[in-house]
Amino acid sequence: MKEAGVKEETGERNQEEEDKIIFVYNADSGLFHMATDYFQKMVSPGTYSCNLCAITFGSLGMKREWKTFIANLDMPAEFLHRDEFLELYPSMNVKFPAAFVKRGSDISLLIPHTEINKAKSVEDLMKLVTEKIADKQAKHNQNNTD
Repeated sequence: MKEAGVKEETGERNQEEEDKIIFVYNADSGLFHMATDYFQKMVSPGTYSCNLCAITFGSLGMKREWKTFIANLDMPAEFLHRDEFLELYPSMNVKFPAAFVKRGSDISLLIPHTEINKAKSVEDLMKLVTEKIADKQAKHNQNNTD
């Protein structure tokens, strides 16, 4: 569900030192999968298996408010499909959609599928992401002062 013309990563930061958020869709990459997902979302949205896709994409692509939100995060963001993520991180045993924070070579779950699936709107999801990033940064700052 990558938006054409949208960079996979946003921001101009040293990604080796700073956190990066990775959003993972509960969908596989490739034209066939994208077409199948699109038609399923349009014909039978109640059976669509990726709430992250359903909330952040409309029929014409990524929703503007989500795109703006992502561009204004305090950390770069990357979007991967399930198969792309598992190719990069085969030892991760999680359900999707999900969001992760990567710092250097360390990766940790930021938002599990259960929480993303509770979001009913882009606004709900933006609030969730903002809260989770703030919690993660507060914990990181506390660990650095101990």
